Amino acid sequence: MEPQPTEALETVFRLESPRVIAGVARLVRDVGIAEELTQDALVAALEQWPRDGVPDNPGAWLMATARRRAVDLIRRRENYARKLAEVGRDLPTAAPPPEEPADPEDIDDDLLRLVFTACHPVLSAEARIALTLRLLGGLTTPEIARAFLVPEPTVAQRIVRAKRTLATKNVAFEVPYGPDRAARLGSVLEVIYLIFNEGYAATAGDDWLRPALCEDALRLARVLSALMPKESEVHGLAALLELQASRTAARTGPDGAPVLLKDQNRRRWNRMLITRGITALDRAHTTGSGAPGPYVLQAAIAACHATAYTYEETDWPRIATLYGLLAARAPSPVVELNRAVAVSMAEGPAPALVLVDALAAEPALRDYHLLPSVRGDLLLRLGREAEARAEFERAASLARNERERELLTRRARGTEG
Repeated sequence: MEPQPTEALETVFRLESPRVIAGVARLVRDVGIAEELTQDALVAALEQWPRDGVPDNPGAWLMATARRRAVDLIRRRENYARKLAEVGRDLPTAAPPPEEPADPEDIDDDLLRLVFTACHPVLSAEARIALTLRLLGGLTTPEIARAFLVPEPTVAQRIVRAKRTLATKNVAFEVPYGPDRAARLGSVLEVIYLIFNEGYAATAGDDWLRPALCEDALRLARVLSALMPKESEVHGLAALLELQASRTAARTGPDGAPVLLKDQNRRRWNRMLITRGITALDRAHTTGSGAPGPYVLQAAIAACHATAYTYEETDWPRIATLYGLLAARAPSPVVELNRAVAVSMAEGPAPALVLVDALAAEPALRDYHLLPSVRGDLLLRLGREAEARAEFERAASLARNERERELLTRRARGTEG
């Protein structure tokens, strides 16, 4: 049975909208306008696809429609002649432009340009990340809010203000060079990291994994590592994503349900990605000077998992130590929660429960479903089934991803006598 046009459109738009926005932004030089034109293309598809059927290449159809509208907009502008000369190479009827001098630092990648534009220093760090997640990752405002652990209205305001600021400041749609590139790198890395995480464990919806987001993030991390070979943290992020992606095939069962780390079939882990990740981590250590950065530390933690042939052989004491270093370098309640899990495996559930209970008052974790989930697991290991069941039930009530909610509900039922 073929998918309905509206269902196909929803899927295609989720996957293709970042590329369409990036491609259109190269024409209009305004990410806010590019997003509006992409939405216009979506409306046109909603009108035509149910009537005419889904095109053979729906992504190309959306891109062509959005670009035509971009050209129409440019033609309506007072500076039509100058703009038309700049974008002539993108018009279907235009002659091929003269070949430009090669630049060894130039990257012909609209998605990467979109990331660096959205991460411009005129924006706050929070606004840069939220805007890029919206434009590049195709995430909704609620999904971004969940990633940040902040209210949805806060994220919505950041996105609106960010687009307005980029437009009023006439920020160029480009990959910067020299000092400007280095200044924006931290935000770019964080954006890619959060995009990958949303694909690796989706905040909401019926599917736990969104592979397209992981693939986009991994590709951008690889491009960055080639572009900036002397940056340790770039290689650290690439290593982390390679190692995390290596477990994708084993993280869900045949029905799409999540499979916990201890239950995963490690023969399904992608050894090629593990090799790539270890190589990138070695490169990070070689290029780095001084204490390792947060992404290098997280990659080292992922490497401990990736190189253990069984769950029991995992070097949990080393992982706990690495999380301690990470907490000192980049302190956050989530890092502390992860450290507690490692401590529970290295030293037992009792000392870990003390660490988890100390996080109970953290405002950022108030609605974070993994806090009661971890606490429930520790209580269960301590033989406190009734308390564990209550924690799993609370975690299930907070989880917004249907697959995670089902898993937590099963765990709650598993504690019943």
